[in-house]
Amino acid sequence: MLPANHVRRLLVSLVFLSLWPAGITLASPDVVVFQQGEQETRVEVEALRERADVHFTFFDPYLAEEVDITGLVFRDLLVEQFGEVPERLAFTAWDDYEVTLGGWDDPNWILVTHHDGEPLGLRERGPVRLVERDYGDRDPANLRNFNDWVWMIRGIEVPR
Repeated sequence: MLPANHVRRLLVSLVFLSLWPAGITLASPDVVVFQQGEQETRVEVEALRERADVHFTFFDPYLAEEVDITGLVFRDLLVEQFGEVPERLAFTAWDDYEVTLGGWDDPNWILVTHHDGEPLGLRERGPVRLVERDYGDRDPANLRNFNDWVWMIRGIEVPR
């Protein structure tokens, strides 16, 4: 016979699972979901970290300091996942932020996996985030110049 507190936990778990909508999968900070139409690909963040081959140091306007960045050229990853660079992408972040942006056919965009040699976690605006390697003549003191940087990415979708 199970103790009463174990029976209650089991019942609560069963009720929760019975209310969970069919067909919905849980995401975790260990996975980035790429979606185009009905096709969904789940890519392990660890696999992205292992493939990260772009290393550079730049001034992060949000931290107001020089940082070492490691990541992947985002354009190349998009071609790998979608067969092309889509005109627009819809991003979903772990804080439920959602945005649709275009202009990704530019090797300047980096999908960041590491910051100062450490893998990004949610506390570091990860597990992955998008930054521009070179932001030209924009003033880093004006943070509005960087509104298209996307943090805490959990899903990337080609909108219909």
